[in-house]
This record gives sequence, structure tokens and C-alpha cells, in this order.
Amino acid sequence: MSRSFEEIARADTPIGEIVLRRRLEPVTQRDIFEVMLAGDGLMSSLITDGEERLAEIGLAAVADDAALSLDVVVGGLGLGYTARTVLRDPRVRTLHVIDALEVVIDWHRRHLVPLGAEVAGDPRCALLHGDFFHLAGKAPPLVPGDAPLAFDAILVDIDHSPQHLLDPSHAALYTPDGLRRLAQHLRPDGVFALWSNDPPDPAFVADLRTAFVHAEAQVVSFWNVLIDAEIESTIYVASHALR
Repeated sequence: MSRSFEEIARADTPIGEIVLRRRLEPVTQRDIFEVMLAGDGLMSSLITDGEERLAEIGLAAVADDAALSLDVVVGGLGLGYTARTVLRDPRVRTLHVIDALEVVIDWHRRHLVPLGAEVAGDPRCALLHGDFFHLAGKAPPLVPGDAPLAFDAILVDIDHSPQHLLDPSHAALYTPDGLRRLAQHLRPDGVFALWSNDPPDPAFVADLRTAFVHAEAQVVSFWNVLIDAEIESTIYVASHALR
């Protein structure tokens, strides 16, 4: 393969063929990694600010008087940028990352992606194959085995937004009932944070407030080098589940 393009891995999944590739990005002249799902771009290492801000904002919202040893769940592994940002917080004791695509977990364990060694090799981090949406809708525990029964933060970056889903089966999470079921997996002052590629949705914030005492949408902006302009995404943050 030329330096300009390399297909690293390809596999069939229940939601379409997934491809991991590396290419030389002509604007930045940097190697970037991309994941394509069913022919569409799913994620890229070119712009990772949204994934990183999800972890930063979500963990910053954990109460100051919370335990210094935090237990965190991330829904959606992707290229690992949310997980790496969580692991860089010195308060984090355990991180469980749940992903529905076993092949993505395998890429990290085989160090086929840039952050694979850092994320999969951290002793605080467990990579789990499972359907986050199914697990979040069940009674605790969210994570099987010897994981905590409740968590200080649950951070989710899977769908494009609460309205634009990768799969219709995810829709139940974004309803008042689904959010209340998710909230049962958090400690009393725990935080739920969600990344969205769409502008803030007041209706979804209202739904969050049926399950949490505090809920808001934060707009984050960052520079897109390809279009030479700022772009925005939304981080929803909710805390203190209503019991």
C-alpha cells in the first residue's frame, strides 16, 4: 500500500460491514484513522475534540465532595478518545467501556488503532462486548462480574444524536422511562453525559429533568481544519438522579 491509503481491517457486523483504514489527509499532511460502517463515515482521528470534551465535561460535573476514586462507564469505544481522556483523570479508579462491536474491541487489543495500547493496556480499564442500550435498560448491575453496582459517571458517545440513531433499538434510552432506568445505575450524586452532533434539543433536556435533578445542554465548539471554520456539537449533562 502507498503511504496515502491503507485498509487495515474489515469485518461484517450485525449493523453492516465495518472498515478500519488509515490515509494521509491532504490538508494537514497527517496520517488519520477512519472507521467506515456500511459505507458511511462513522468516526475519524482527525477531529476528536467532541469525544474528549464529553469526558472532560462529564467528569467535571461530578460533585467536588464525591469520592476521590471514581468508577466510570463509557458507552461506545470507537477510536478510544473518550476512554483515554477518562483515564487521564487521576481520580478515576475503574473504567468499563461497553461496545456492541466485538471487532472494535479487538482492534484496540491488537493495537491496530493509535490509542489501542494506551487504552487496552491500562489496568484500570476493562473493554466489554455488549449492547449498552440493553444493559442500561435492565436493573443493576450494569456491568457483570466484580464491577461496582453503581457508578459516579456514565458517558455515552454512540448515536449521532438522540434523534439520529445508529439503530432503531437505541430509541428507548432517550425517553423519560429509559433515562430513569439508566439513572438507577448511578450513585446518588452521579453524572450522565451524552455527546450529540446536533444543536441542543430543549425537549430532550426536559426529558432529562424527569430523571435527574439537574440537566443542561452545553454547546462546545472547535476548529475544523478541513473547512477552516469552527463547528459545534452538544454535550448533555445530567446529575443527581431522582429516586
